[in-house]
Amino acid sequence: MHLHIGSRRLLHVGAFAMSCAAATVAVSQQEGAASLPDLRTLPMVKVTYDSAHERLTVEFPPEDLPAVEDRRMMYMRTLSPHQAIIPVSGTIYSIRTQMVDSAGRVLPRALLHHVNLTDPTHRELFLPISLHLFAASRETPPVDIPRLILGVPLDKGQRLLLTAMVANDRRVAYRGARIQVILGFRPTGRVFPLWRAYPWVVDAMYPLGTGPSRSKAFDLPPGHSVKSWEGSPAIAGYVLGVGGHVHDYATSVDFTDISTGAVIWHGVPDHDSAGRILLLPVSRFYNWHRLGVRIVPSNRYRISVTYENPTGQVLHDGGMGAVAGLFVPDQSTPWPSIDTASVFYRKDLAATFTPGTMMMAGMHDEQ
Repeated sequence: MHLHIGSRRLLHVGAFAMSCAAATVAVSQQEGAASLPDLRTLPMVKVTYDSAHERLTVEFPPEDLPAVEDRRMMYMRTLSPHQAIIPVSGTIYSIRTQMVDSAGRVLPRALLHHVNLTDPTHRELFLPISLHLFAASRETPPVDIPRLILGVPLDKGQRLLLTAMVANDRRVAYRGARIQVILGFRPTGRVFPLWRAYPWVVDAMYPLGTGPSRSKAFDLPPGHSVKSWEGSPAIAGYVLGVGGHVHDYATSVDFTDISTGAVIWHGVPDHDSAGRILLLPVSRFYNWHRLGVRIVPSNRYRISVTYENPTGQVLHDGGMGAVAGLFVPDQSTPWPSIDTASVFYRKDLAATFTPGTMMMAGMHDEQ
């Protein structure tokens, strides 16, 4: 998430996914009826709450990342899914992520490919799947929103699911590396925050991605290409700000109201000289006289991501494209309930339990 107030960062609640414009996926009810593993059987992450500093820290178990001698290769490992139990009711007003070693020293940010927090008890704004609370990757800056005005609610005893991937392309091994998600977390009050905000995400590979893991990555052909998906929100309300997630060689990502033709957000990533993503800037839409950009269920909205692949080769799973932000429902409108019998919900959640993998992935040559 990223939300700006004054010079502060705004909201970017990212996640990773994709599919073609107006795509329709036919999923049989029999497929969706498959039994799901018990969420309570997942291993636990460490959760600590520092009330004096209003800090809730979620920490994965340590991982060893081997050195990589060939500069054209990268070690990547998808961690097994974990669960976190929230110890106190409150609202999130800031998020940052980091990796540390066994002594607590901060490690290079590039080691964190991504980390996702999911709430299986609430649905997404655009799809009847588990609510993606937060996603961060190497290009995701810290989140900081005005804690007395906005907050993402969590309840005591609430169960969250966490997934992550680590990566290393260096000739240095890292032992006991741990992912930390550090939340600014204010206990629930009677008045503040003024608005409860909820994260939302749309992805170019919605609704379910591909393969057993519902991967949101897609093959990137040489040259110019565009991937997109469109849909409508379940309820009306205000988009407070927008950020996103893309892969190397992306030139832009857009969120458009195709019913009116208005481009709500046009994101252009910063690259290094080799075309690798350094940062995807975020935008805020609220100010002193408006809450944000209003979106409604009667309109259709599209995410589209554009790539320019200069390698002359198809890059397998080389593309991703997601747009995310914070959303405040219209006054007195409750957040839509989750239908746990939904085919989309069950297939999306089942993908969380895909076993962790380890691989050596080829990297593109420097230009």
